[in-house]
Amino acid sequence: MKITADNRLKKLIVVGDRVLIRPTTYTDKTASGLYLPPSVQEKEKIQSGYVIKVGPGYPLPLPADEDDVWKGKEDQVKYLPLQAQEGDLAIYLQKGAIEVLYEEEKYFIVPQASILMLEREEDL
Repeated sequence: MKITADNRLKKLIVVGDRVLIRPTTYTDKTASGLYLPPSVQEKEKIQSGYVIKVGPGYPLPLPADEDDVWKGKEDQVKYLPLQAQEGDLAIYLQKGAIEVLYEEEKYFIVPQASILMLEREEDL
């Protein structure tokens, strides 16, 4: 399979309760007209961005009667899914986020607990 701009993120797997977020672009000028250096913009405590990929969620413990050896491993792991979905706009705490650079583009890996609010386009 050839990696293109459309499918380059498909080979990434987000694990556990984490979400991959592409940060929104920030303005480099304040309302009064002052220009801010990038270090000031990136140190904001609350940021926003679009959810690109979502992990499987929180692993659930196995009930006592499902410890049978004869069951396949794929039947044993169950997850509680996350609220975030691909395409959501997320408002999150910068403190809990981990910045990664993937193919010269900045992303954040954010745990579900650091996401404060989600905006979804579809009706509730």
